[in-house]
Amino acid sequence: MQWKLFADLAEIAGGREISVAAEPGDTVGDALDALLEAHPDLRDRVLDDGEVAEHINVLRNGQNVRHGDGMDAPLEAGDELALFPPVSGGEVGR
Repeated sequence: MQWKLFADLAEIAGGREISVAAEPGDTVGDALDALLEAHPDLRDRVLDDGEVAEHINVLRNGQNVRHGDGMDAPLEAGDELALFPPVSGGEVGR
């Protein structure tokens, strides 16, 4: 399974797309555990007291998992997983 990472998460992990040892039948949580095991530097940025931090968005096929089965959502072949930190900034045109 592959994770797409954005902003500083990609910098911490050393890439925007990271393959992990998760397969159909595993859960989103299993895939996240595999990601954090392979890239432990992400742990402090993604987790808060052992749970996904409130400000981190975990997406499965473009949908935030908080609006479904959460981290227990079962993975299917072809699923796209993504982690988004909060993003702000940019300059308003003058």
